[in-house]
Amino acid sequence: MASSRHDTRDGLVLGLIAYASVAAFYALFDILAARGLLYTVNLLGRAAFRGLRDPAVLQFPVTIDPVAVFLYNGVHLVLSLAIGLTVVRLVSRAERVPSQAWPMFLLIVAGFVATVVGVGVLSTPIRVVLPWWSIVVANASAVVAGVAFLSRRRPGVVGRVVPALR
Repeated sequence: MASSRHDTRDGLVLGLIAYASVAAFYALFDILAARGLLYTVNLLGRAAFRGLRDPAVLQFPVTIDPVAVFLYNGVHLVLSLAIGLTVVRLVSRAERVPSQAWPMFLLIVAGFVATVVGVGVLSTPIRVVLPWWSIVVANASAVVAGVAFLSRRRPGVVGRVVPALR
């Protein structure tokens, strides 16, 4: 029971770290592109919740839609928490049952790929300002931050979960 509680806490923290990593990446991405702090989040929210489908609107100044930003951040946070909980459960299983390390590792990798492809497909209307490479890098930053967190919480976890490193 204690392990389950620790897994839940670790999963929620991992999800928060992933959420913050992606948010920080896109904040920096937008600042460096001189577009304003919430530009990408605003467009993602508009694409997801307001039906933004015509990339031609991106030629004009885009005002911040606070409701779209709030809704997108809410969905992003909930999905990040769910992913964090799932990843920690898969990691715990790989640690408890070493013979299942490969399948658990492959599920985690497949989840990463599915996340990148899912975000990429759903953000097609704003591809001009949200290139594929940024989606990969944003999610990779979440992975790096997540691995750093889990490595501190569970020393040696990477070697136990990634069979090729044994």
